[in-house]
Amino acid sequence: MEWRHEAYLLTDERERLQLDTVTALLHSTYWAADRSPETIARSLDHSLNFSLLHDGQQIGFARVVTDRATVAYLCDVVIAEAHRGRGLGKWLLTCILEHPELRGCRIDLVTKDAQDFYRAFGFGPHKYTNLVRYPKL
Repeated sequence: MEWRHEAYLLTDERERLQLDTVTALLHSTYWAADRSPETIARSLDHSLNFSLLHDGQQIGFARVVTDRATVAYLCDVVIAEAHRGRGLGKWLLTCILEHPELRGCRIDLVTKDAQDFYRAFGFGPHKYTNLVRYPKL
């Protein structure tokens, strides 16, 4: 699918994803700075990926890990600093939440610093106690 907003294009087409740019964008974040390029590539293979492009160059990214029926996990939402403050994050999230393969899914999200942004889209505390198991490295 594709969406357009002014000079920006958002697409979930895998062929449009620019792996080197996605890797650089993720390495600029606190949550993925240490992720290896191989791990990033493998994670993309098993996700619904959203590439945000400007003049053919990738300037943003988000991915959703999902069964495309009941559950989804929104993660790795990032926009290049030079393009922030233009409403692109809101547009990106609106398009993701309206994606036909995600409409029926419960969407989980973990963030330590963007709660107010996501609350505006209906995200809130989980109704059950959350548990997590971290890998032993």
